[in-house]
Amino acid sequence: MFDLPPLQATARDDAVLNVLADFVMQEDLKPGDRLPTERVLSERLKVSRTTVREALTRWEGLGLVERRQGSGTYLKAAVSRDMLHLPLTFASGNDFGSLMHTLEIRRGLEAEAAALCALRAGPAELELIRQKLETMEEAFHARAGMSSDEDWDFHQAIYRVSGNPLFEQIISAMHELFHRFWEHPLGVRDFGHASFPYHRTIYERIAARDAEGARSEALKLIATVEADLRRGDANLKRAGNR
Repeated sequence: MFDLPPLQATARDDAVLNVLADFVMQEDLKPGDRLPTERVLSERLKVSRTTVREALTRWEGLGLVERRQGSGTYLKAAVSRDMLHLPLTFASGNDFGSLMHTLEIRRGLEAEAAALCALRAGPAELELIRQKLETMEEAFHARAGMSSDEDWDFHQAIYRVSGNPLFEQIISAMHELFHRFWEHPLGVRDFGHASFPYHRTIYERIAARDAEGARSEALKLIATVEADLRRGDANLKRAGNR
């Protein structure tokens, strides 16, 4: 039986979330594991199922759980009482303005993550990044520049090795937006090809423990992406004036 104490009437949805967070940690639940049913939680916490449902809806809105019809509520991310969970809302269009907004965020994150990675990566972490790089390069050549998943894995490795878990979490929250850069945005068929060599130079600067060099190479990579965006926007404008 779940060890969940009864709750006081004040701020019960917050209390439910705190107790649930404690339960998740005590039971060592991982993303993908199923939470107790609303009925069980309601009975054990001595609150209404509506209170439980509203609390879980807050977690769902933060992307922490997934509610599957007829199956239950499943954990999507690690939680604890001490964690602060922030919802992120982004424009999801494929227009030039929305893509530029995303790129501006990506520029700051990638440059700083690369610099921190150069300072913090150990031998095992450098080997991980090298493997991701070589896998991406092989995919790029084998599929005529189509290496979106492998490219994403390379950048994810850098975020992970940066030593700051917020980088990886923010980027994961923006996964769908970032992948728009590998879907030929604005009709540019070779979008992102110019960025290809900078993946290796970023790795080389990281391996050399050159934080400013890694930052500089990351900014060069993002500059090529911005140039592709501007090229696509200009082409669309010219086509619209015909």
